[in-house]
Amino acid sequence: MRSIAVQDIVQSIADALQFVSYYHPGDFVEALKDAYRKEKSPAAKNALLQLLINSKLSAQAKRPVCQDTGVAHVFFKIGMDIQVRGREGEPTPSYQSMANQAVARAYLYPQNPLRASMISQPLGQRTNTGDNTPAIVHLEFVQGDCFEVTVVAKGGGGDVKARYAMLNPSDSVADWVVSQLPGMGAGWCPPGVLGLGIGGTPEQAMLMAKRALFTPIDIQSLKNQVVTNPVESLRLEVFERVNALGIGAQGLGGDHTILDVKVEHAPSHAALLPVALMPNCAATRYVNFSLSGQGPAVFEAPAAELWSDIPDELPVSQGRRVNLDTLKKSDLESWKAGELILLSGHLLTARDAAHKRLVDMLARGQALPVSLDNRAIYYVGPVDPVEGEAVGPAGPTTSTRMDKFMPVLLEQTGLLLTVGKAERGPVALEAIKKNKSAYLVAVGGAAYLVSKAVQSAKVLAFEDLGMEAIYEFVVKDMPVTVAVDTRGHSIHWIATA
Repeated sequence: MRSIAVQDIVQSIADALQFVSYYHPGDFVEALKDAYRKEKSPAAKNALLQLLINSKLSAQAKRPVCQDTGVAHVFFKIGMDIQVRGREGEPTPSYQSMANQAVARAYLYPQNPLRASMISQPLGQRTNTGDNTPAIVHLEFVQGDCFEVTVVAKGGGGDVKARYAMLNPSDSVADWVVSQLPGMGAGWCPPGVLGLGIGGTPEQAMLMAKRALFTPIDIQSLKNQVVTNPVESLRLEVFERVNALGIGAQGLGGDHTILDVKVEHAPSHAALLPVALMPNCAATRYVNFSLSGQGPAVFEAPAAELWSDIPDELPVSQGRRVNLDTLKKSDLESWKAGELILLSGHLLTARDAAHKRLVDMLARGQALPVSLDNRAIYYVGPVDPVEGEAVGPAGPTTSTRMDKFMPVLLEQTGLLLTVGKAERGPVALEAIKKNKSAYLVAVGGAAYLVSKAVQSAKVLAFEDLGMEAIYEFVVKDMPVTVAVDTRGHSIHWIATA
């Protein structure tokens, strides 16, 4: 009977979470490079280049590719002949306990701290657990003595766009999937991979859709084969039809919304056709390993040649340079949706919790702790910095969560413009147009690259909110794209209409 030590399981999972925080899978990088070479849309091509540079820089510095360092998922496949061996004289911990120990160890690692995003009491205080526990654990028991593990750091932007439907057996799965993409917007940071779970029961379909994501990208080789399998036919049909929608990288228009389609399926009731859809974002983070009983897993870094044809920095010869410290509302009128902007100067940050406090204070007639007059707000919750950094990886969060606050802030505070990721909804679009404001997008999934533009950072208000506090960044040539101009024209609407 094969014996696996508890400490080896814990150390392997912790090391895996650190590893995936800064190394993209090689197949994903190659797929991004292929998309970049073929992309015709200038805005999307620029976004793809930023993702590639970010991947290279993160690998070199061993710092997270994205500020949302994910919810930790651990998939165990355990042979029935395996024995897990704890420390002598101590009870053997549960798999949940082992995974939790590993997550806490990985996310609190001082050389590369990872942002804790998990909260307890979702209907109560929503208090951050501080170490990103608990892990999401899945157990599968099989014959034999294998011990296989898949460790995933799954960002919230992809999970929030998950879709499920109970179709009729005669319905087209491809038609349903393609119908969902425009409504998903760009908050899941395309390009990525779509996972489909088909059959089983509702909860099985959702799990299959997520699990399907964690296999190598191979759609291009599949396109060169003669396909007769209905699953493979579905993959190809969805791949072609979704990319033909023109949503593109980051929703900026273009030919590469997805890089692959993965499918898992299971037997189901004859009257049912459960279908689930789950996207994986541009911060694709997972690794598979097995343990033999001879110590913890060893993870080999991808060869440096993987990134050798990618530049070390984004060319700054393109784009309009903007000084936030001298910017006036009248200056925004010449900006066009789709235009590249390079921001310099003082930039405030705020997310959900800070916005709620600001609006509540205005409703009570209280003075705000920070003047927003003629200022710009960046929607970000950065990773803690390490030595030599002004701020850790600091990519944008999804802007639609702040939409409901836009009318009050734009009308009552003199706020000039906002920066985030993905499209804005009708409430925000109307407020932007009415107040002749503008909305800019940074590239979701390029968080380390964005952080290199931050020269200094300090907390100005709501320090108790941690990463959701209001910071003031000083930035230099921070790359963004005009997503909504003063006339209310939205590049995202153009891309998905």
